[in-house]
Amino acid sequence: MGDSSDRKPFRRVLLKLSGEALREPGSTDNISPPIVEDIATQIKQAHQAGLEIAVVVGGGNFWRGVSASNRGMERATADYMGMLATVMNALAVQSMLEALDVPTRVQSAIKMDNVAEPFIRRKAMRHLELGRVVIFAAGTGNPFFSTDTTAALRASEIDAQCVFKATKVDGIYDSDPNKNPDAKRYDRISFHDCLVRQLKVMDAAAFSLCMENNMPICVFSMVEPDMIRRALTGEHVGTYVN
Repeated sequence: MGDSSDRKPFRRVLLKLSGEALREPGSTDNISPPIVEDIATQIKQAHQAGLEIAVVVGGGNFWRGVSASNRGMERATADYMGMLATVMNALAVQSMLEALDVPTRVQSAIKMDNVAEPFIRRKAMRHLELGRVVIFAAGTGNPFFSTDTTAALRASEIDAQCVFKATKVDGIYDSDPNKNPDAKRYDRISFHDCLVRQLKVMDAAAFSLCMENNMPICVFSMVEPDMIRRALTGEHVGTYVN
């Protein structure tokens, strides 16, 4: 549905990865080094094409605050634990990128000077201008906000031109493709139509931030090989929301 022929390449983008993306499906290991290496390789290739790249990684491969709170843990504490999980993932991605000779900085919303810089907007933007990949860790630094919201917030703060959300499905559908074999995938859709049709793109806070700041979202699948590189470098993959 729709036409993405006018989709333009970007100069500065933010890539949102789930923590689960770093784990081998069905494995008990929280992080798979080969998977992280593949992700880092694709980021490197996009970086070499001249793109300024920021990254937000979730922490779901280690801990999910909402899930823990549903099982009786106090929500704010559970969310802080989830923020720490994102720092571990950020360090894993940083390590692999730097092994591939990509200069990288991790900025954390929770101060932990031994492993990461504090998040400073102007410093993050300067890193990007100097060709460094910046990984934003520890969410927003506040409980009750998802890493989708972190992605939308940081993208707006650093003047990114698009949020790329890597998922398990190849875009946004008019109904659940796992339940409806006739579900139709949108190539492009407006924020307004997403709201009218009650399509779940991101959580409400993240979606609202993107809509209010005119921040396009590209939802794409990272299941197939090389999809991160293809998406970041402007190929017509997934669904484009603007």
